[in-house]
Amino acid sequence: MSPKLLAAAALTFNAFLYGVSWWPFRALQDQGLHPLWSTAIIYAFAVLCLVLLRPRALRKLLLHPELWWLVLAAGLTNVGFNWAVTVGDVVRVVLLFYLMPAWVVLLAWPLLGERPGAGSLLRLILALAGVVIVLKTPSSAWPIPENLADWLALMGGFCFALTNILLRRLKHTPGESRMLAMFGGGALMAGSVAIWGMSLGTIAAPPTPNLAWAGLALLISLAFLAGNLSLQYGAAHLRASTTSIIMLSEVIFASISSVLLGTGELSVRTLAGGALILLASLLAVLSSGAKRTTINSATATHP
Repeated sequence: MSPKLLAAAALTFNAFLYGVSWWPFRALQDQGLHPLWSTAIIYAFAVLCLVLLRPRALRKLLLHPELWWLVLAAGLTNVGFNWAVTVGDVVRVVLLFYLMPAWVVLLAWPLLGERPGAGSLLRLILALAGVVIVLKTPSSAWPIPENLADWLALMGGFCFALTNILLRRLKHTPGESRMLAMFGGGALMAGSVAIWGMSLGTIAAPPTPNLAWAGLALLISLAFLAGNLSLQYGAAHLRASTTSIIMLSEVIFASISSVLLGTGELSVRTLAGGALILLASLLAVLSSGAKRTTINSATATHP
């Protein structure tokens, strides 16, 4: 197998992994583990593995306090996405999450000094039109989020875009420390929100550890680490635009798997709105080129 073909396969594996990640989170929830606790445990184990394999990453992270903004953004990305796909319609959640190109247009100007051009504004209009179609239902007078899952998906997508922007601003920092910040953010932010929710009585404490859910959480953590390694390998051998296009297949994997398993619905409205959102994402990928202002090799994996 040629290096490019192997790289494409690695990226597809990563997209598939995160596209179907909603299923194990729901399986853990069925065993009494809230998705916030699942996220905290899974990413805490990933952090432990990274620190053991790359002990210098933690020291370098502490030497770059600006990376704590990445901890916050990447952590809230995982809080929003993992919680939303566990409690909401998976197709709808994934589409709202991938409103990210619109957020990038809005964030790149104040944070990177990149004024939106005609192409950026077109992508913004397409993405917003898509989300209006997805959110507007016969029972609602206005296209506003209907439930917790909608709000979480939108918040997660916004933080995903912010993560992309921050990675561009922090490209001078060591790559292993950025990866540690992203995984650490998933553990820290999910754990913090879970503890806060538990204090308010809205989130149950994690159940007593048992082989069933602890073993599944361990497997998910190892799978996420494997997915991240696959992403790094694939991105290193393919152009950024090619990487981004392949990673968009995550939406397809999530949609097909959720529809087949009865946790997602492909209505005409969802398909129409989703088509506009994905078109905006695709145009952002194709126009990024050297600018790399959209999903890139460092962030397409939540982290």
